[in-house]
Amino acid sequence: MVIYGRNPVREAIRGPRTVHRVWATTNTLRDHWLAQAGVPTETVQAEEVERRCGSPDHQGVCAEVSAFRYADAEVLLSSSDPLIVALDEIQDPQNLGAICRTAECAGATGVVIPERRAAEVTAAVCKASAGAVEHLPVARVRNLADFLAEAKRAGTWCYGADADARLAYSAVDYTGGAVLVLGSEGKGLRPRVAASCDALVSIPLRGRIESLSVSAAAAVLLYAATEPRG
Repeated sequence: MVIYGRNPVREAIRGPRTVHRVWATTNTLRDHWLAQAGVPTETVQAEEVERRCGSPDHQGVCAEVSAFRYADAEVLLSSSDPLIVALDEIQDPQNLGAICRTAECAGATGVVIPERRAAEVTAAVCKASAGAVEHLPVARVRNLADFLAEAKRAGTWCYGADADARLAYSAVDYTGGAVLVLGSEGKGLRPRVAASCDALVSIPLRGRIESLSVSAAAAVLLYAATEPRG
């Protein structure tokens, strides 16, 4: 995999993945973190960086890294009082990356995504997460509803985000283990996934538009859930 952007490449160097080679422009090579990285680095023009990574949003650097290694969902559930974000068929890489960035910053245990009909961790997701996926466990499961059933058997409460829910997100006690479940862009939670949750919660909208983006909703719920945890 070739990832791109200063934050993704820097965090890949800091994280567990193997960074095989870096291509960077002269200006980027002046960054202290790259000069001290100890990774084989080639100085190239910006056009070569874009050719290597396939995106104009490279910020002057890209790197060839080992494949992303997904976490084990059961290991996430075995953590003490886990806080997990479960995403139901989120297909936009920008949304997945933004949610992973917030989850990592909020100290979440990890993120769970389905194996099918959902965005996976690609270079675009690495860029959108600002490198957060290098430090945040991301697990893939065959069936999200089955995962939620396992989470409940493990003593973890599952809260689904639903704009029409009567229960406000702020009225929930998030202490102990919790899974925050968010649905796909435009469609929300699928019926079976929603039915697998212990409760559905809504975020009040006081403006004129009808909904928050899924990444914004994830941020609201994550920080509501982390506040009582200290």
